[in-house]
Amino acid sequence: MPDPIDDFYAIIPAGGIGSRLWPLSRADAPKFLHDLTGSGQTLLADTWDRLEPLAGPERIAVVTGRAHRAAVEKELPGVPDHNVFLESEPRDSTAAIGLAAAILSRREPDVIIGSFAADHVIRVPHLFDWAVRQAVAVAREGYICTIGIQPSEPSIGFGYIKKGDGIVIDGAPEAALVDSFVEKPDLDTAKEYFADRSYLWNAGMFIARADVILGEIAEQEPHLYAGLMDLAEAWDDRDARGPVVDRVWPTLKKIAIDYSVAEPAAQKGRLAVIPGHFDWDDVGDFASLAKLNSHGRKNDLAILGENARILADAASGIVVSQTNRVISLVGVKDIVVVDTADALLVTTSEHAQRVKGVVDALKLTGRGDVL
Repeated sequence: MPDPIDDFYAIIPAGGIGSRLWPLSRADAPKFLHDLTGSGQTLLADTWDRLEPLAGPERIAVVTGRAHRAAVEKELPGVPDHNVFLESEPRDSTAAIGLAAAILSRREPDVIIGSFAADHVIRVPHLFDWAVRQAVAVAREGYICTIGIQPSEPSIGFGYIKKGDGIVIDGAPEAALVDSFVEKPDLDTAKEYFADRSYLWNAGMFIARADVILGEIAEQEPHLYAGLMDLAEAWDDRDARGPVVDRVWPTLKKIAIDYSVAEPAAQKGRLAVIPGHFDWDDVGDFASLAKLNSHGRKNDLAILGENARILADAASGIVVSQTNRVISLVGVKDIVVVDTADALLVTTSEHAQRVKGVVDALKLTGRGDVL
């Protein structure tokens, strides 16, 4: 196993509730705090385990909400206290990643950072390791680098990155410029992208020198940048931090890093991509969770739950059980059943993306008790 990268710091943004996985994933128990793969530990712990060989345990930072601090520290006993960066409320990925970049840049001006979501599933870790090491080599040359996943099917559930011309960088033989970003396509377009092979899934991983990312934020979102600088200046002073966070954090603009950093950098020829050849899934809905746990076998029924009591005959899909109830499925295909103590979801894989609409409706009715 190669040694950790000396000038590299890994960042794990651990936020959001994963509303398309409701009622399994909730505000007080978001997706990254669940074991969704049968690994025996949470997605967050899995993320730590694949980043530790790259950065070392002292150089991994987690950005999470105040409400999740105790759970995060329980899952990650190796994370140093000074590397847990707490958000008072969600402000989207530019604020989360920018905060970590600003703090770490003050501590170590030339540091290279990499941002990796807490709730993704990645298999074949040595291929992930190789992709990140290539991306760090690209970042040393002043580029912002992303890792795009070589598609395994014509998916309509992911955004895409169009790969452009290759660039010559020592230690990064697969590096190429990013030509453009493409939103989630329809099925016919996705089939064209899959056949083209120059289109990669956008996995939301970004690796760059911290000062380069901050420079892009300064150019595109100067008010947001100024707020991040105020926060970073006070962050390592415990007495000063609280008042500055309370004053500044609510004023930060909510904007995804794709729009504030990645797309503008691509337009200027400053965004590179490394193709990732490892298995990857963002577990965006119950359809993807079913596929993940049935190993792609469409006619299988995936079952999650320590004490699940399932009777099935000619049924396929997924059942997630957090109760002791007997659940019987007869002759139903691509079914999704999620049974919790206070909420029951029944849908199909085809309509799994619409679960978020149920969550939005519950918010409007004031049913916060089941969110």
